[in-house]
Amino acid sequence: MGLNLRIIVHIMGLLLLCNGGFMLVAALVSGIYQDGATLDIGMASIVTLLVGIMAMFYTRGHRKEVKRKEGYIIVTFGWIVMSLSGVLPYLFSGVIPSITDAFFETISGYTTTGASILNDIESLPKGILFWRSLTHWIGGMGIIVLAIAILPLLGIGGMQLFAAEAPGPGGDKLHPRITDTAKRLWLIYVGYTVAETILLKIAGMSFFDAMNHALATLSTGGFSTKNASVAYWNNQPIIQYIIIVFMFLAGTNFVISYFAFTKKIQRVIKDEEFRVYSIFIIGFALVAFLIVLFQADVPISDYHPQVWGKTESAFRHSLFQVLAIVTTTGFVTADFTNWTPFLTVFFFGLMFLGGSAGSTSGGIKVMRHLLIIKNGILEFKRTLHINAIIPVRYNNKTVTEHIVYNIIAFFVLYMLLFIIGALVLAFLGLDFESSVGGAASSLGNVGPALGDLNPVVNFSELPAFGKWWCGFLMLLGRLELFTVLILLTPFFWKRT
Repeated sequence: MGLNLRIIVHIMGLLLLCNGGFMLVAALVSGIYQDGATLDIGMASIVTLLVGIMAMFYTRGHRKEVKRKEGYIIVTFGWIVMSLSGVLPYLFSGVIPSITDAFFETISGYTTTGASILNDIESLPKGILFWRSLTHWIGGMGIIVLAIAILPLLGIGGMQLFAAEAPGPGGDKLHPRITDTAKRLWLIYVGYTVAETILLKIAGMSFFDAMNHALATLSTGGFSTKNASVAYWNNQPIIQYIIIVFMFLAGTNFVISYFAFTKKIQRVIKDEEFRVYSIFIIGFALVAFLIVLFQADVPISDYHPQVWGKTESAFRHSLFQVLAIVTTTGFVTADFTNWTPFLTVFFFGLMFLGGSAGSTSGGIKVMRHLLIIKNGILEFKRTLHINAIIPVRYNNKTVTEHIVYNIIAFFVLYMLLFIIGALVLAFLGLDFESSVGGAASSLGNVGPALGDLNPVVNFSELPAFGKWWCGFLMLLGRLELFTVLILLTPFFWKRT
């Protein structure tokens, strides 16, 4: 039996309806602020909705069956279709007239990368800025669905492990409780977003800025409404501390938040990934803090300088930037590439870490690093005890060899794609630092990079092909590599 194309197109239509609905919300925001872009965003919404309605109407008699092949296609093309329709508000408003630039900005939004080609963000209509942040939030919500319901079914990158820890889905087939689980996690996602918006407003942000930064934080995206990003509020430490807290939560497995809210504290404490993630953040922040304090210059807060001083400022900027890179949020309070050469390399290395599985962050993920390290240590024991069966254990459960091999394959493939990505950027004329930084940032969905793509500049000067290439890397990293790459193999398209 061939592919069930009708169900694929039907779901694409449903995604377009959702996207068009979110555009209407952006048009409403535009109308409230009377920024002149209301009609343009509204027209983009109508076009998107009409295409979605037609797609669903002409495929209404579809066979309601999604097999593994259809799953891969739906996930990959779902993100592409969302990105292609998401360019319309930029194009119709004339804010980004180039299709290449508009697509880069849009896919950077949906993949929650946060890399931008815009040079004067503060001059943009508020409706467009809100749509830009909303693409982050939609992408982050989509990632939760992927982690909970889709990727475990496709056997992607060891995500079966996460499925086993989630309160709803099983590892092999869709469980009736998946819908309930997704709803609960969405409620947490929305709740965190509302809470951060309120706290940032109380701390001194305008409501519009607070709302946009909450959307970008919980999705670990990094788009800001200010040219200086969060550095705009360097004289208001409380704002940056609030964002620090929510970056940490966004980089944590959302199931951990679910357990915490349902008072299953022991499940939280005993979770290996959460413990390692927390230790990593504390340890890396401490290293950065000591070096920044004694070797680098950081802006000293104007807020109670006699109390805060350089020590507090160094601590805050170090913790903020470590979290921003590890969770792949990508907000900026300072240009870490100007601190010391050691810290430039240090933060470059953190781009390969990533947050927790089941979070909205990108990167390789802490769980994979943890299992690779465990397996590496056990290899020494296996070398000494050739006939012994010594399994890798995670959360006191044995990890199957299949999952271990899957994770090792993911890691090797990830590093290979990073090298290829950097080579392509170097071929296009970027220097070494910019090439490796741009590839690592795009593949890890981080946002800021190194060299000519450092945190205080952007990707606007990349050649056109370079922008499409980085967009491809963003999609690869966001969808766990295999989901996209398997579509490029000839055997995938053979009839079975």
